[in-house]
Amino acid sequence: MQDPFTHCAALVRAADRDRYLATLFAPAERRDALFALYAFNNEIVRVSDLVNDPMAGEIRLQWWREALEGAREGEAAAHPVAAALRETMARHGIAAERLVAMVDAHSFDLYDEPLETLDDLDNYAVLTQSALIGLAAEILGATGFAVQMLARHAGIAHTVFGVLAAPARRQLLLPAEVLERHAVDRAAVMAGHDSDALRAALAELRRHARRQLAAAQAEATSVPIDVMPALLPLASVGAQLKLMERRGYEPFLFAPMSPLRRQWLIWRASRDRQRIFG
Repeated sequence: MQDPFTHCAALVRAADRDRYLATLFAPAERRDALFALYAFNNEIVRVSDLVNDPMAGEIRLQWWREALEGAREGEAAAHPVAAALRETMARHGIAAERLVAMVDAHSFDLYDEPLETLDDLDNYAVLTQSALIGLAAEILGATGFAVQMLARHAGIAHTVFGVLAAPARRQLLLPAEVLERHAVDRAAVMAGHDSDALRAALAELRRHARRQLAAAQAEATSVPIDVMPALLPLASVGAQLKLMERRGYEPFLFAPMSPLRRQWLIWRASRDRQRIFG
């Protein structure tokens, strides 16, 4: 059987190229753990794309809860991502409860339930992306309140950008209060109908993402340089927000920046931490 950590690295390289590249800038002895964490994240994020029935998704997520809590020793040992993650948890003192909380947060992805407020979107981001960044920072040896706040703001910015990049995804994550404030009909968004009102709503979310990037940048001055590989996947967010602000931007036809361009931005940010934040 392939080494579990090698399997995780290959999975992340294929499914999450930005985090794969960012991890290459981490100390060699920390990379395996980061790949295990990111592979686990990919496993739980993609559940909603693999199932049509929420119950089937809940069963998959429940397997992960039990594997993390030690209830499926044999199955977890045979699952390369679970095996690598459990070794990472032991090596870095990561409590199962923290990873289970991420699994619980992603159960929301299985249902067509709207987010009511911008705070709800922020809370979802904190429980998913921010938690992921925070755990990666700990693996890299960075802890403390400033690191937690940096992870919080960075995770929110990353999540809001994801919503902006795919406004009509299967599950609508545009907060209802933002749509109502700009008189945008939810059904029209799901049908892919562009409008000035929708563009105004998306502009509000872009401003929110930029505020979070600025807050993360302010916190970054108080944290050790060791945390930077956990943040490098954020390096293209500011630049892609700028693309959305250009004349001729069409929300439902937005093409993400090419992998080669994102790779260059990650490399550039690795040499100057301030460039991570756009």
